[in-house]
Amino acid sequence: MSGTLTENPMIDPVRINEYADRIRRSGKIDPSLYEKYNVKRGLRNADGSGVLVGLTCIGSVHGYVISESEKVSVPGQLFYRGVNVSDFVKGFQREKRFGFEECAYLLLFGDLPKPSQLADWQNLLGEFRRLPDGFKENAIIRSPGKDIMNSIARAVLMAYTYDASPDKLDIETSLRQSIELIAQFPTIAAYAYQAKAHYHLGRSLLIRYPDPSLGTAENFLRLIREDGTYTPLEAELLDLCLVLHAEHGGGNNSAFTTHVVTSAFTDTYSAIAAAALSLKGQRHGGANLRVMQQMHEIKEKVEHWDDEGEIADYLGKILDKKAGDGTGLIYGLGHAVYTISDPRTEVLRERARALACAKGRDEEMALYETIERVGPEVFNKRRSKTRDLCANIDFYSGFVYDMLNIPIDLYTPIFAVARVTGWCAHRIEELLNGGPIIRPAYKAIVEHRPYLPPDKR
Repeated sequence: MSGTLTENPMIDPVRINEYADRIRRSGKIDPSLYEKYNVKRGLRNADGSGVLVGLTCIGSVHGYVISESEKVSVPGQLFYRGVNVSDFVKGFQREKRFGFEECAYLLLFGDLPKPSQLADWQNLLGEFRRLPDGFKENAIIRSPGKDIMNSIARAVLMAYTYDASPDKLDIETSLRQSIELIAQFPTIAAYAYQAKAHYHLGRSLLIRYPDPSLGTAENFLRLIREDGTYTPLEAELLDLCLVLHAEHGGGNNSAFTTHVVTSAFTDTYSAIAAAALSLKGQRHGGANLRVMQQMHEIKEKVEHWDDEGEIADYLGKILDKKAGDGTGLIYGLGHAVYTISDPRTEVLRERARALACAKGRDEEMALYETIERVGPEVFNKRRSKTRDLCANIDFYSGFVYDMLNIPIDLYTPIFAVARVTGWCAHRIEELLNGGPIIRPAYKAIVEHRPYLPPDKR
C-alpha cells in the first residue's frame, strides 16, 4: 500500500434523496407526544436533571442540588472514587510528578496507591504499551482510516482476535483486558494518526516504539511528533488533560453506553469499541472541535480582542443565528450537569495561562477568558428565563491542544486515551454487580393496519 487511498463509488444521490424523503414522511414524530406520554427525552427530567437509572462507586458529578423539589445551582465538583479531583490534581502537581497513571489506579481499584503500588502499576502499564506482534500492521497500517476514532474502535475490535479468551466475563479476565487496553490506547491512537497522515495526507510514515519507562502523556507526545521531543511543561499539561478527562460519572453518554452494552454480556472489546464511537460524536467528545471552529471565526471577525463590547456584539450575532454555524449556540458554554462552574475548567484554565505565556499567546488566552466572562451575560439577555451558564472543559481543552501543536485530528482521540480508564472501571462495575440487561421502554404510537398484497398498495 502506498500513496493516497481512493474512495469507493457511491449510490446515486438522487435515489438516496428519494428514499430519505420517504423516511421523513413516515418517521417524523409529533413533538407534543413526548410530553403527552411523559417521555424522558435524553433520559432527563423536565428540569434538565438526569433520570436516576443506576448506582456507581466510580465517579460523581455535582453541579446542582434539589431543594424542596427545585433545582438549585452550586459550584461544580467532580469526584473520582470519592476523592475531589481538584485536591487530587493539587496533590500530584505539588510533588511535581505526573498524575494520570495514579488516576487510572484509583479509578480501577478504588484506592489511592501507596508509592510501591504506584511504581509497580506504572511498570505494568509500561510492559504493555507496545502492541502485539503484527497488530499495528493488521489492525491499523493496512486499513488506515480518515477518522482516528473509527480507527481506534476498529483496532479495539481487532484486539479480540489476539486474545486467547476474549469472551470470558469473570473479573480477572476483564481486568487483564482493561489493563492492556489502558496501556495500549495511546499507542493505538498515535499509530492511527500516523497511518492517516501517510495514506490520506501523503506524509512520511513515522512509527516508533513506545518507551516503557515513560508515562502516558510523554509517550503520546513522543509517538506523534516527528522528532519525538517535548518540553516538561507540554507533558505536564497533556497529563493534566488526561486526568481531567478520565471519568465523569456513569451517566455520560459513553460511560452509559459501556453499561448498556456490558449488561448484554458481550465481550470487553465490543463494549469499549462502542464507548469510543459514542465519544466520537459532536455532542460528546467531539465538542472541542466545534469550539475551535467557532473561535477561529471569532478571531477573524472580531477586530479588537480587548474590546468587551465588540466581543459581546459578535456573540449576540451567534446567538441570533446571524453568525457562526446557524445553530445559535456558543460552543463551550453550558453543561448538562455543571451550572455555576465546571471544576475541570477551573483547574485547566490556570495551567493554560502558563502555557499561553510560554508560547507567546497571551492575547488569545485573554480572548477566551473574556468570552467565558461575557458570554453568559449575552445569553441571558436574550432569554426570558435566565440560567446559570459556565464554560465547560471543552472551551479550553482544544486551545491547550493547539498550543501543544497537537493536530486537530487527535483532539477527540486524546479524550479516548483518558476516558478508557473510566469505561473499563464502569464495565467491571456492571459485571460485578450483575444487574439485568438494560432495556428501557419505547411506546409505539403508529396505528395498526392490515398487510396489503403488492397489487393493492
